[in-house]
Amino acid sequence: PCALLQTRMQSLQPDPKAQYRSVYEALKKIVLTEGLWRPLRGINVTVLGAGPAHAMYFACYEKMKKSLSDALQHGGNSHLANGIAGSVATLLHDAVMNPAEVVKQRMQMFNSPYTSVLSCVRTVQRTEGFGAFYRSYTTQLTMNVPFQAIHFITYEFMQEHINPLREYNPRSHIVSGAVAGAVAAAATTPLDVCKTLLNTQENTALSSLNISGHLSGMVNAFRTVYQLGGLGGFFKGVQARVIYQMPSTAIAWSVYEFFKYFLTKHRLEKRT
Repeated sequence: PCALLQTRMQSLQPDPKAQYRSVYEALKKIVLTEGLWRPLRGINVTVLGAGPAHAMYFACYEKMKKSLSDALQHGGNSHLANGIAGSVATLLHDAVMNPAEVVKQRMQMFNSPYTSVLSCVRTVQRTEGFGAFYRSYTTQLTMNVPFQAIHFITYEFMQEHINPLREYNPRSHIVSGAVAGAVAAAATTPLDVCKTLLNTQENTALSSLNISGHLSGMVNAFRTVYQLGGLGGFFKGVQARVIYQMPSTAIAWSVYEFFKYFLTKHRLEKRT
């Protein structure tokens, strides 16, 4: 639901029926006017892409973090290594998730013409070509590379202070994950607003500036956001984004740390 609220609240020139002053008002209005299940629209395509994307993401992160930490700090915890590892892992993650994000956000827009994931994929492919699914990829990377660098550095920093022995501690993983997600989300909101514009190709906003065809490129997206909303436009939906990322990153880290602990313990038991 928070992902849909974020997409709607980042709209630069929303329909009068889809103008919201707060996260609570947005959720209430959507449920009352569009139905109880509307906030969950597009969740199936996200779930479909999230599995393989996160598998590659964490596998790449762990491998690179260990290799770089050994090289930079002789096996110690290097914040530089954490940031670089998180950034490289993002390249693999976003290659899978970018098309899923395009479909999800188009289905979440107010009065979306798409009735299903398949119809959205077919229509976009037929009318805009395959490149439409990666139109925001460079912007996504421009946003997610600093997001993940901040995210991983903050998580490891929090772990150093509240779980210095690096033991399996669910509470510390949840708290560290939530704080890391909130800090990274707030810092990269301007880039996310630009990404949403490139993904949705918001017709009303583009028409108001007499932009014909499809908007592409991060520079054009930044210019368009500024023309339509000024500096404040870059922080549209920041509350929804932070609220969405906090539980998301907290759950991701707690689940990941649990399986890491479980598999490591199981491997040690087999050896003994």
